[in-house]
Amino acid sequence: MSVKAVVTTGGKQYLVGENEEITVEHLEGNLNDQIKLKTLAIFDSEKDTVELGTPELKKEAAATIVEQGKGEKIRVAKFRAKSRYRKVTGFRPVLTKLKISKIS
Repeated sequence: MSVKAVVTTGGKQYLVGENEEITVEHLEGNLNDQIKLKTLAIFDSEKDTVELGTPELKKEAAATIVEQGKGEKIRVAKFRAKSRYRKVTGFRPVLTKLKISKIS
């Protein structure tokens, strides 16, 4: 499993290999649904090759949804000096855990 790929989802890029799990921003779908991720680059250490897309490759990475859930709470605080103003709010992002099944 020496093939790695840079995939993009939710405006972010992730370096992944086959059979790895990644946590990304929320994706629509149910458990065990197959998802195709856009591939920007593929690195193969056995063949010593690198494929770069401009901006994307025509190849895709197949992933399976393993888990849907919420992440850790993020606290946001507002504070104004000398006016006794303090406000704390929280936010829990909805996340999706994916398992990369195939890079092709």
